[in-house]
Amino acid sequence: MTQNMATPSLIEQMMQPGFYPHPVREPIQMQQTHVSYVFLTGDYAYKVKKPVNFGFLDFSTLERRHHFCLEEIRMNQEIAPELYLDVLPITQLDNRLELNGTGEPVEYVLKMREFPQDDLFSCLFERGHLTESHLEELGRIVARFHAKAQTNEYIRSFGEVSKVRQAFDENYEQTKKYIGAPQTLEQFEETKAFTDEFFMTRQEVLNSRIQNNWIRECHGDLHLRNICLWQGKILLFDRIEFNEPFRFVDVMYDVAFAVMDLEARGRKDLGNAFLNTYIEQTGDWEGLQVLPLYLSRQAYVRAKVTSFLLDDPGVSDDLKKEAQETAAMYYKLAWNYTRSQKGRLILMSGVSGSGKSTVARQLARRWGAIHIRSDAARKHLAGIPLEQTGGAELYTSQMNDRQVLRQNAIAQANQHDLPIEIIYCTAPDGVLRDRLSSRTNDVSDATVDLLQQQKAATEPFTEAELSLVTELDTTQDWSSKFLTKD
Repeated sequence: MTQNMATPSLIEQMMQPGFYPHPVREPIQMQQTHVSYVFLTGDYAYKVKKPVNFGFLDFSTLERRHHFCLEEIRMNQEIAPELYLDVLPITQLDNRLELNGTGEPVEYVLKMREFPQDDLFSCLFERGHLTESHLEELGRIVARFHAKAQTNEYIRSFGEVSKVRQAFDENYEQTKKYIGAPQTLEQFEETKAFTDEFFMTRQEVLNSRIQNNWIRECHGDLHLRNICLWQGKILLFDRIEFNEPFRFVDVMYDVAFAVMDLEARGRKDLGNAFLNTYIEQTGDWEGLQVLPLYLSRQAYVRAKVTSFLLDDPGVSDDLKKEAQETAAMYYKLAWNYTRSQKGRLILMSGVSGSGKSTVARQLARRWGAIHIRSDAARKHLAGIPLEQTGGAELYTSQMNDRQVLRQNAIAQANQHDLPIEIIYCTAPDGVLRDRLSSRTNDVSDATVDLLQQQKAATEPFTEAELSLVTELDTTQDWSSKFLTKD
């Protein structure tokens, strides 16, 4: 038997219960992607890499498949040690294959702990069980993962424009043959023109990403099928092991993949919940400048890898038809991300406890807006972790001076011809005190004691500002007034 073991014979034997040294759930199920087969046996899952070479990924020899099995378990044990167990050889004895036998290895498998497929975020989504709270928690988990992720001079070098652009150019080169099928010529040319211009005109922000250490050893493939809810705990898994340029990336590369996946499924509000939580946790508001680039890139990648199924002789005609439709949807989404859209600026005003954050959060979900909370900005400016309690020093006039004031924000909006609105949130004093007294696990450290100080320091609206102000009593039903607006 040759080194190319991803054959019908291997698949047939791995589908038999007697192949495994432990009880299995029958029938054994097999799932496949463009690069691997996964056999689900009950307690354990076994992943076999296909002997393919796509340029960006080369599993063409037994040695390479063994190497990348070892790399996959090394990197994923860092984020999901509960799931990643071992790399085992498949050996040959006469005409029979054995798992972890004593003969010469002819293939290698990655042994993982199997979890219910219903626990995948993708399956939770399909059943309508994926909630805003799940995505907010995911934002915190990914923020912590990125904070601990390795970076060094070599890793940061992958943020250089020439290296970032190389992956984009490879995507376009590898998908030219799909123009006229799932891809259209117009979308291809306009998507490529957007990225070409970005790399030519936005080098300063890309260089800033390197200097500010936002290029790290990330996940590389952070979509809903690579996130699960295991025993009540959110785990990331299936981190990219086969290609450094896909893993040594801007943190926004990871963020964009999850956001894009949710938006592709028609839930921009959940993508917004994840994005806003992540940005607030990290303070990486600068990253929003490169987000459209990576949103388009990630949609294009999904289009590309789905297109590869069209060339696989082992894929059925029905699956190829489905792949054609899916790839077309992703190519269009990648193109849509390159279309410029005019934004608007909403300023929230009101003392602590007035409901600013609650209103702003709901508006952000509805409009796809970025929600910047002054409480989080204060802590990032002061170098205080968000979960750490701050004091009155966060609300001094000196700290206020470090934030963008209303007049400056309005001037910037006018300069860029952005529509602007001020929503002034109010509530009776008793309600304000009750809300502040009952707060727990919140970024804001404002207390009842600070309420009078805030009221005394509140600047009245100028005559020019009054025309922009909508006053909102947050104890009343206000949602219909704003959430129906586009």
